[in-house]
Amino acid sequence: MLLIMSTAASTSIAHFSTPASLHLSTTKNKKAALLLNSIPTCKITSPPSISKVQYGYGYSKRSSILTGFKPFSSPVMEWQDCTVKMEIDVPVGVAYKLYSDRESIPRWMPFISSVQVLKDKPDLSRWSLKYKALGQELEYSWLARNMQPTPNQKIHWRSLEGLPNRGSVRFFPRGSSSCQVELTVSYEVPQILTPLAAALQPLLESLLRGGLEKFATLAKTFAD
Repeated sequence: MLLIMSTAASTSIAHFSTPASLHLSTTKNKKAALLLNSIPTCKITSPPSISKVQYGYGYSKRSSILTGFKPFSSPVMEWQDCTVKMEIDVPVGVAYKLYSDRESIPRWMPFISSVQVLKDKPDLSRWSLKYKALGQELEYSWLARNMQPTPNQKIHWRSLEGLPNRGSVRFFPRGSSSCQVELTVSYEVPQILTPLAAALQPLLESLLRGGLEKFATLAKTFAD
């Protein structure tokens, strides 16, 4: 359910510079002045403030190499899968054609607020998600690429930027007038949050199953 909930180090520069001039008051010391002018002095700039490097899930602080602080490592990520299946009383071709219309998906998946196919690149689409949970309205967006489909058998995609996710819809004929639709959604979470993701799995399954029920109802209107 973390699909719904659950998103350059600065360094100090050391450089060597030679003083523009070192003035000695007497001619007697000119040779000493020339010698001093030839000796480089080391100038270290003041360390900048700690910068923030943004990762998919928050920020990691990196400090100057001169401060002695070690940067936090990027979190280890894991994929979580959720699959639901449903028998639908429409021919497999009807179900496949309807699900292939990505911009219609919000009609049966209530937490997907919009899907916009890019006109110049129709294999890409911009997705937006809105969902109320724990008294807050959560919003996410991502750019997805539809992978090469198998007509009347499989549609699958993966995100390119934004919320990390991937998924597939498989279609299995059950005679001439019905089929089974299998929806799998996968999302990436930090490994430390894996137990929480597992605990929320039933809620995500419920949401996906509710979406497939609405899809089945809508598909029947296209089959009639």
